[in-house]
Parts: sequence; structure tokens; C-alpha cells
Amino acid sequence: MQTLNNVHQQFAEFFKSETLKPFAFLVSKKLSEGHICIAVKEAAALLEESPFYDTGIVLNSIVRLKDEPLVTVKDGMKQPFVLHNDRLYLQRYFNYETAILTRIKTFVESEKGDSGRRIKALKSNEDFIKEIFAGTSSPESSVPSENINWQLVAAVSAVLNNFTIITGGPGTGKTTTVAKILAMLYTINPDLTVALAAPTGKAAVRMAESLKASSLKGVDNISEKFQTLTPGTIHRLLKYVPDSPYFKHDKNNPLTYDVVIVDESSMIDVALFAKLLDAIGPATKLILLGDKDQLASVEAGSLFGDLCKSQSGSEGLSAARTELVNSFISDPGSQLPAEYVLNGLPHLLSEHIIELKRSHRFTSDKGIGKFSKAIIKNDVGALQEYLQNNSDEQVTIDTGYSQELFEQFADGYADYIKEPDIKMALQKLNQLRVLGAVREGEQGLYSLNTAIENYLRKKKLINKNSEYYENRPIIVTRNYYSLGLFNGDVGIIRADENGVQKAWFEDSNNELKSVFPGYVAESETVFAMTIHKSQGSEYEKVLVVLPDNINIPILTRELLYTAVTRAKSKVIVQASEAVILHTAEGLVERASGIMERFGE
Repeated sequence: MQTLNNVHQQFAEFFKSETLKPFAFLVSKKLSEGHICIAVKEAAALLEESPFYDTGIVLNSIVRLKDEPLVTVKDGMKQPFVLHNDRLYLQRYFNYETAILTRIKTFVESEKGDSGRRIKALKSNEDFIKEIFAGTSSPESSVPSENINWQLVAAVSAVLNNFTIITGGPGTGKTTTVAKILAMLYTINPDLTVALAAPTGKAAVRMAESLKASSLKGVDNISEKFQTLTPGTIHRLLKYVPDSPYFKHDKNNPLTYDVVIVDESSMIDVALFAKLLDAIGPATKLILLGDKDQLASVEAGSLFGDLCKSQSGSEGLSAARTELVNSFISDPGSQLPAEYVLNGLPHLLSEHIIELKRSHRFTSDKGIGKFSKAIIKNDVGALQEYLQNNSDEQVTIDTGYSQELFEQFADGYADYIKEPDIKMALQKLNQLRVLGAVREGEQGLYSLNTAIENYLRKKKLINKNSEYYENRPIIVTRNYYSLGLFNGDVGIIRADENGVQKAWFEDSNNELKSVFPGYVAESETVFAMTIHKSQGSEYEKVLVVLPDNINIPILTRELLYTAVTRAKSKVIVQASEAVILHTAEGLVERASGIMERFGE
């Protein structure tokens, strides 16, 4: 920690002004923690962390900050710092935030001229739209808002809008909705060009696989188009320029697709978000998918979550949009009720952010669905119910870190080890995973992987006789574009028919591919992985192991929610009661000014 503070201190000492130094230190430190600015009014308390802290100087500094020559206020000359709405930014991050705002406003403004034509196109395909959404409804939910056909609301909005965010938890059908959106768009324009992207190659491939596997009624020709879609990382889409922060595609050389769809958008940091929007051409439609309750990006910013929160409380639709949407829904119980009609002035992003509220994987009144909602809402009563009763079939909480329970879960890895067919073995490996919050310590990633290896070796299931031992599961930790392997891809080390050790993976077409292990040297053992790395993945069974220490800032409700919702049928959480309650109380709060700047 002292070393990190020294970095921020060295940055601050570059500036001669005694007024500026404590703020420079704080902006640098908070940026490393994911914040893109600091609220000056709250700085007095925050600056106690600074080696430049002096009560008198700090209080005077807050008043005098706007007069600093190296601080730009409003439209002054460019300087290293920007003071805007009582928030202090490094200029680069203020520019990123401004670029995002400007581009979103341009999106919204540009779609107005096409509104009439797009409504006409929707109405002329009414029968087709009703057909592909037929059977979407599930048995009636006890939560009224879940009975609304939000997938159709999102689809109609995405056809009408140039910029759309579709958010929702696991199993709410984000990719299914996208398949139907594309079916509608392909019907309107058979020559439509589409790009699929995500922050990681694994997430992009998963989206493409889901689209290719989607079954829509009466759209065989469109299903064929899905098979031609090629997924990629955002970096690959924008054409990353090696050893630089730039891309070949930017506002001067924009992407020319008709539609760009980006999955797992909560993982996109502010810099990449700005560059992505900058590269979207004026005639291109952008659709962002993600779960607003999941973990934010590793780097600075939580733009996806901020955008979703920015129009909270004004999530309704105009009377005209509501009437249009309801015209495609035959079942009155699935239509938008009058309470969803907007009252008062709309937010800029009204009708542009749609949350899918009905999970087709979990129910709201039991199991993982109920537990994950209790976590994200910090519902202490519901959490205590799980802690005290611990009788749910899908959720087990082990406050004592039982070694027996840990080993029972590790026994599940025997299935892939004993499976002779490599492709089937990979599928069995990806049926379960141990997830950790941290890398170091007794409950950290390295200890968890070592403990599982030692247990499996004791059971004579593996023989750790070399780095790339037989049946070692590995996760790739960087992108290998030339090999078609990406950060997050999981494989198995096994000998081929000639006895040569290879690393085996499945490609985007679910076909086996192998490379020499040395070609993917940047990889790790993956019996256990970090919760951050698990984003975008799903497993039948998950064991979540949290550190037995509440004094770890990374422990937040978003972290635990993300971990728990990776499981489809069973989750075990090893953590003390104090850690679980403390984690659910913790909240990822990253300072940005984007929510208040929408009103400018």
C-alpha cells in the first residue's frame, strides 16, 4: 500500500502548487480505485488519506481550486485538470466522459428523423413480430412487473432507436431478445450488416453461439444469416494499434456496419467505452447488453451501470410508444399497463434503457433467484433466513469452511478427468467451478488451486509431474489472436494420439482445436478462478469461497451477486456470517459525473 501511495505522491509532487498537490494525489489515487473524478465538496474527508493533508491548507484549497492556472473551469484553455460541477477530473477522463455524452446525444437526436419510417416498417411486419414472440410468456409470476413482455418492449425499442441498452440478470433472455431483434431487422433489411463484440473473446463467442443455436419460428433464411456472424473482442472490432492507446477505427474512420451489438457491457471501462462510441458511424445502430448489477470494469469507470442508473425513476415509455408496443402483444396480462406511461419531462435516455425483469432460469421466491436478489438489495432479513435455515436445494451456505464440503465439490472434477473423449471432457470440466474473491491468502485463488490439486493427487486422479501435467485445466490470461484463443478461454492439457502433450480447446464452432502448451504460456491452472474472470460464464454448480476477513475493500454485493449467479442449478458459499452480511452491505461506488451531466 505504501508503494502505491508513493506513486500517487510522486505524481502530486510534479506540481508546484501547494493548493493543487493534495488534489492531484487524491485524483490519482481514486483513479487507481476505479473513480474517474472526485467530488470536491467531499474532498476534505478524503484528503485525510493524503500525505499533503493539513486542515487549514485543505479548506483554503477547496475554495481556491478554481483559480489554479493548471485547472480548466468550463471552456478555458486545456490544462491537466478540469473542474466541472464541483468535480475534479484529469483532463483525459473528463474528455472521455464528455465524448460519451456527446455521442449518446447524437445517437438520440439522429433517430428522430427515422421514427416514422421505422414505425411503418414495424407495423407492416406485425404478423411476423407476433409469430416470433409467440410462446414467450411463462407461467404467471407473483411479481406483476415480471409478467410484462419486456423482451418485446426491448425489441421494438431497439428497432426504433439508434442507441439501446438492454439489461437484465441471468436467464432473462438478453441473447434471445437480440436474436428476435435481428430477425426483425433482417426482415426489414435483408442486406443488413452486423458486428458482434464483447470485452473478452470468450464472451463474444458465447453470444455468437447462443444466436446460432436460437430457434425462431418460420425464419430459416434468417437462421442461416446467424451462422455467418463472426464474433470478436471490442479491440479486434476497432482494430487495435499495437503498443498504443489508439484504434484504426475512430470518428475519422468509423465502422460501417448497420448494427453493432456488444455483450457484457458492464465490463467496459470508460476509456474503451469512449473509443467504441467514437468509432460508431453516423448510420450505425448500437445495442449494448449487460447486467447492471454485475461487477464493473477492472479499469476506471462503471459507465454501463451509471447509464442504467441515470434514468432510474423515469423508466416508462411515452403514451405513443406504449400503444405501439402493446399492439404487438395479444395477451392483455403481458402488455404494458398505464402505470408505465411516462409522466412529466422524459430523460434523454427514456425508452433507450430496457430492463428484462423475468428470469426463465430462476424464480423470485426461492433458490438462487431469491438469494441473488437478497444480496443485490442487501435484504438482511432474507439473508438471515438463508443463514439460519440453510435448507434450500439450490443454495448452501457453509459458515465453517468445511474441508469435507470442499473436497466433495472437488470430487466433481473426477468426471472430466475420467472422460476419455476430449471434447466431452471439456464440457464436463465446464460444468463446475470454484470461485474466489482474491488471489492471495488462505482462501485466495492460489491456495484454492493448490488444495484441489493436492486432493486430486491424493485420490490418484492427477499426477503433477510437470508444469503441463496430464489433465491440467488451464485458463488463457491474454489474447492470442493468431491462435484464435482469448483471455478467459479454458482448455485441458492432454497427450494426443502420438503421446505429445497439447492444450485442447473448443473453437467458436464447438470443434476441438489443439496447440502446444508453450504457445499459450500466459495461462493459469483453473480448478478455481477469480470471480472477476468468471463474468460471462455459466456453470451447473459453483463453489464460492470468500476470505474470512471483512477488511477487504473488494468484498461488495456486486462481487457476491456475480459469483452466485454464475451457477445454474447449485451454489455453495463458504464464508462466515459476518463476511456475507458485510459483503452484501458493501456497494461498488465509483465517482463519475455522467448522471448529472445529462441535464446540461
